[in-house]
Amino acid sequence: MAKAVIFLADGMADEPIPELDGKTPLEAVDTPAMDSIAQRGASGTMFTLPEGFPTSSDAANMSVLGYRLASFYPGRGPIEAASQGIPLRDDDVAWRCNLVTVSPDGLMQDYSAGHIDNDVSRRLIADLQHEFGSDKLTFYPGVSYRNLLILHGREFSDKIDYAKPDSSHGIPIDQLQLTPRDDSAAARHTVEFLTELDRKTAAFLAQHPLNRGKASPANRIWPWSPGRRPNFTPFAEKYSGKTAAVISAVDVIRGIAKCAAMDVIIVPGATGFIDTNYEGKAQAAIDALKTHDLVYLHVEAIDEVSHMGDLKLKMKAIRDFDQRIVAPVMKACGDQVVYAVLPDHPVPLRLRAHTRTPVPVAICGPGFRPDGIQSYSEKLAPGGTLGALKEDEFIRLVLGLRRP
Repeated sequence: MAKAVIFLADGMADEPIPELDGKTPLEAVDTPAMDSIAQRGASGTMFTLPEGFPTSSDAANMSVLGYRLASFYPGRGPIEAASQGIPLRDDDVAWRCNLVTVSPDGLMQDYSAGHIDNDVSRRLIADLQHEFGSDKLTFYPGVSYRNLLILHGREFSDKIDYAKPDSSHGIPIDQLQLTPRDDSAAARHTVEFLTELDRKTAAFLAQHPLNRGKASPANRIWPWSPGRRPNFTPFAEKYSGKTAAVISAVDVIRGIAKCAAMDVIIVPGATGFIDTNYEGKAQAAIDALKTHDLVYLHVEAIDEVSHMGDLKLKMKAIRDFDQRIVAPVMKACGDQVVYAVLPDHPVPLRLRAHTRTPVPVAICGPGFRPDGIQSYSEKLAPGGTLGALKEDEFIRLVLGLRRP
C-alpha cells in the first residue's frame, strides 16, 4: 500500500470575511499545492469536535487520528506531560498552565502574554516553582506561554470546569473562574486550592522584574484542561501495524504522538509561530517518509495568528504553509504517495476562538479518483465525493484501510 503524508494546518478554516469580498482567508490566498490535492483527488469534510468535549486542538487532533474522545480523551495537561516525559502517578492531576496577561481592569487581555519569549517564560516558571513548589504542586516549563502545573495527592480532583484562555479574550476573569464539575469534597478543595494559588502567584508575578515595562506582562497563571495519566491504544496496534511519525513544534501534538506510541521528530527552530522553521519541517517529513508508512506534519502558526485576529498574518501563514510545507514535500516525494490536507478545527477571525464546524478535507494519490473539485476551500469541499467523514473514517482512508 502507498505511504501517506497528512498536512495538518492548525486553525486554518474560517468564515467569509467582508473585506475579502465574502471569501475566507483560505479562498483569498493563492494555494496551488493544496489546490492540486483537491484537483487530483477527492474532497469532503470531517467533524473533529463533537459536543461534550472541549473545542481544543488536543481533542481535534485525536479525532483526526481516529481516537474516539469518549474512550481516550484524558485532558490537555496529561497529554503535554507525556510530551515532556513527565511521569504521572495514579494520584497526580496534570494541568496545562498558560502564562497570560490580565488587564488592569480585570479582563483576559492576552492568552499568550504577548507570545512570551521561551527563555523568559522558563525563568518565570522556575521562579514560580522555587517560590510555590511543594509536595503538593510542581510547575514545569514548556514552550513559550504553554507550561504545566501538576497537583500531587488524592485530595485533588480532575473533575473541574475551566475557561479556555484563547477563547476568552476581552472577558472579565471573574466570569472565567474554575468551578467543581461534581459535588465531591475533592473537587471543591481543588478549586479552593487553585484559587488561593492564583491569588498568591498573581501578587508575585506583578512584582517580578521580568514583567516590568511589558505591554503584555505575564502577570497571571491560568490552569486549565486537567486530567490523569493517559491510556491510548498504540497507533500501530490500532491500524494494522502501520508505522507513523509526527512532526510538530508544540507539546500537545507531540504528547498525543507519544501517548499513541508514534515516533516524534524534533526539528530545530520549530517554534509554533510564524517564525517557525518551515523548510526544516518539510525536509524532516521527506526524510521520515522513507522509514514510516505515515507522516503527520502539523503546523501551529495559522492557529496562533487566528487567535490574534490578524487577517494579514493569517493569509501569510496560509501562503507559507502551502509554498514552504506542502509544495516541497509533494515535489520531493512524488505521485505514488497519498497526500491529505485539513485543519484540525476552524478559528474564525471574527471570534478569535475555535468552533465545532466541520473542516474541509482533500486527499489525493493512489486509489483516489478526481471528483471535479478544482480548489481546496471551506465552500467547495462539502461537494466532494468523500462526504462527511467522522471518527476513524479519514485516517483509514489515508492509510489505505478503507476504500475511498
